[in-house]
Amino acid sequence: MKRLAIIDDYQNVALAMADWSPLAGDVSISVFNDHLNDESALVDRLRDFEIICVMRERTPFPESLLKKLPNLEHLFTPGMTNASIDVAAAGRQGVAVSGSPILPSPTAELTWGLIVALARRITAEQRALQSGDWQTTLGEGLHGKTLGIIGLGRLGRQVARVGHAFGMTVIAWSPNLTPERCEGTPAEYVQKEELFRRSDVVTIHMRLADSTRALVSRLEFELMKPSAYLINTSRGPIVDERALVEALETGAIGGAGLDVFDVEPLPQDHPLRRTPNTVITPHVGFVTVENYRIFFRAAVENIRAWLDGTPINTLG
Repeated sequence: MKRLAIIDDYQNVALAMADWSPLAGDVSISVFNDHLNDESALVDRLRDFEIICVMRERTPFPESLLKKLPNLEHLFTPGMTNASIDVAAAGRQGVAVSGSPILPSPTAELTWGLIVALARRITAEQRALQSGDWQTTLGEGLHGKTLGIIGLGRLGRQVARVGHAFGMTVIAWSPNLTPERCEGTPAEYVQKEELFRRSDVVTIHMRLADSTRALVSRLEFELMKPSAYLINTSRGPIVDERALVEALETGAIGGAGLDVFDVEPLPQDHPLRRTPNTVITPHVGFVTVENYRIFFRAAVENIRAWLDGTPINTLG
């Protein structure tokens, strides 16, 4: 019988999100709700498993870890890409890697949740109200403001349409964006510096790569309006985190809405847990019932097909 480890199931819901019975008799399942950062600890936990189900990019699987898991045969990831898995190294080791569809809309929806929460001071007013106060801040409207979008792919376009519906001026930039690619969207193409100078809200919708690491740095914060907000629901390292903390602590920008961080889970002593003018969430952009049902149903289907010798949804 094959052994399956489902890791990083923070909410302990994986087994309830799909019918796992098609694997009965062939696969025994173990679920782990905590997160391990230490590679040695991961090896100790996972060395006996032939199949591992990861949750997006919560736990990286570089070549160094894969080499220490000689029993591993199949790695499943939600989504059809996962930058934290060395798919080529897995292939060299004979490990099948499979994936699943993913809905882009939940992350776009969370982006707007963060924007509205910042502009209308929703979390600050909730905390004040629960403490016995009444109307302690003054919120801002979004109509007539400028929304700057970094990355105009599937997510960026959804965010642009909502910004247009709010009555915002929408501008966009990315390293590969052109004016032609903005056609048919509410967004106007601008250069990078202009986007940061003009925007009242800057929101990031780029994949993390060497070319996008620290794409938003101290220089960009110096260009932004002191009232402007930065939103990041993509990947933490796209923003220079130290520069962001400094900008928030000095009031160089108006605030930030963050769903992603350099280190996740966010350490207890991290300054972003205390930094003023922020709304932070624990990387829940993709975490919805709808996505989880898609993910874990695909895990069952992929593993069953692989066991039957007809693998599906393979990566690499």
